[in-house]
Amino acid sequence: MFGKLGRTGFAGLLLLLGGLAVLALESLLIAGGVALVLVGLLLVAKGLVGTMLSAFGMEGMF
Repeated sequence: MFGKLGRTGFAGLLLLLGGLAVLALESLLIAGGVALVLVGLLLVAKGLVGTMLSAFGMEGMF
């Protein structure tokens, strides 16, 4: 999985986890809410990319 991310993606993932850790130090409830929002955004993006790929006839790629 990390091989597909590249350096920029890996750095983004580290920043995301670091930001959640800082929020969790302040408030676990807020950190949990932010994590849920991020997961929701990722699922929406995956759905949009999947729909776009299926429109081009490449539905098995993602």
